[in-house]
Formats: sequence, C-alpha cells, structure tokens
Amino acid sequence: MAITFKQMVGEARENVSGISSAEAREKIKSNPDTLVIDVQDAADAGACGLIPSSLNISLGMLPIRADLELPEHLREPKLADRNRPVLVTCGAGGQASLGAYLLKKMGFTDVAYIDG
Repeated sequence: MAITFKQMVGEARENVSGISSAEAREKIKSNPDTLVIDVQDAADAGACGLIPSSLNISLGMLPIRADLELPEHLREPKLADRNRPVLVTCGAGGQASLGAYLLKKMGFTDVAYIDG
C-alpha cells in the first residue's frame, strides 16, 4: 500500500518528540554538545540560513552519514556517538521529523525534531 508524505510525517511524529525553537535554544544552551542537523538540501538550507554550528546533511544522505558500518569516508564523525543529543531541523518540520525518526530507528537515544 502506498503512503503519502503527510502519512510518513504523521508516523514519524508519533514516534519522535518535537520541540519548539525556544526549547531547542534552551537545550543547546544547557548542553553545548547537542548536535543540530539541518536535513534540507544544501540549496534550500543556504537560502533559508543555517543555525550556527549546525551540520547540513540532506535527508537523503542522512542514513549513509549516520551508518557506522559503512566505510569511514562516507560517515559523519559527529554522528559516531549514538547517545549524543541530536536535534533535527528543516524549513517547516516535516523533513526534520522524518530525519529524527530515521536516526531513532538507527539507534540514537536522544533525538528530537524542531517543529516549525
């Protein structure tokens, strides 16, 4: 059975916590080790602007960059610790929730998406 983007986002949001931008700022302030990943494509992220010190890893590349079993040159070193707090963001929140859910399924223990 085929599902829509809206249905995929709904499933992700049922399984991963979303936080507001104000809550995200507080989390980053209280724990500077928190990693922020913007899952927009590079062109979109550049047009919207990135959160300072965030990583831009497109949603399509995220499972590759987070997979510790792939060759080292494909992985993102900042994603090596599955217990590191991770916040996922995008332009509106839909892609972010999908990215956060993907990371959760890959074993990340402290992951949320920034809603909006």
